[in-house]
Amino acid sequence: MVEGRPIAVDAEGYLLDRQDWSEAFVRALARQEGLALTDEHWELIRFLREHFAAHGVQAQVRVMIREFSARWGAERGSNHALHDLFPRGGPQKQGNRLAGLLRTKGEH
Repeated sequence: MVEGRPIAVDAEGYLLDRQDWSEAFVRALARQEGLALTDEHWELIRFLREHFAAHGVQAQVRVMIREFSARWGAERGSNHALHDLFPRGGPQKQGNRLAGLLRTKGEH
């Protein structure tokens, strides 16, 4: 339930309809996953949504690393740091889930 209405997700929390995404959905799913959202989380979530809107595909982790190493510095934008930020599957799984994007190809 998000803002009083049910939002359909699959067993892993991915939206079934991307149109149901909202910041309230992000807060609800993050709370359910035990993730305390920071400005860095929001910045990466917005990047994922913008990248998908611009390119029609989800950002690969290497694209995220390149982008956030430039924004935040090599250490904070590293693969390890991005996975620490999204501990339940890294930025490509948990990040995409929170960004309202679909499961990536080959994901189990």
